[in-house]
Amino acid sequence: MQKTHVNEIAVFGGGCFWCTEAVFKGLRGVIAVMPGYAGGTIDNPTNEQVCSGKTGHAEVIRIEFDPSVISYPDLLNVFFATHDPTTMNKQGNDVGTQYRSVIFANSDEQAREAKKVIDELNNSGNFDGPIVTKVEPLTNFYEAEEYHKDYYAKNPAAGYCQMVISPKLAKFRASYKDLLK
Repeated sequence: MQKTHVNEIAVFGGGCFWCTEAVFKGLRGVIAVMPGYAGGTIDNPTNEQVCSGKTGHAEVIRIEFDPSVISYPDLLNVFFATHDPTTMNKQGNDVGTQYRSVIFANSDEQAREAKKVIDELNNSGNFDGPIVTKVEPLTNFYEAEEYHKDYYAKNPAAGYCQMVISPKLAKFRASYKDLLK
């Protein structure tokens, strides 16, 4: 009898979800990436509500991945390498709690693994300051509006994509060739 595996879910907030979605879509073992909102107090928020900073939600991505191809710790390492986890509620020009660095764990095991990676990175000396990324249990996830999905792929010539996402992707691809599709 052939053993079947089950895909897993990871939910990360690392600033604007246009950037994080573009990064994670390029990884082998990643089945799907969905931008959305998590961690807040209202159901089915709109982007306008989330950007107000009053909902408690963060812009996040929901990653469906095959753990037999890419591990959760590998995803965590990519996450930490592709945003600044040492700044509270800020990524580049994006400022507010909706852009906070956060990991929404689906299980106690994911929470333990995330905290272990954070401890290892804090002890590595590779960052200018301590990692402020929060690890919280995933209690809700709401899909972003349709126009946010595959934003970079649909709008590569847009100013934000050219100035922010393209350079981030080039740096990421050069550093993580072994994990790319």
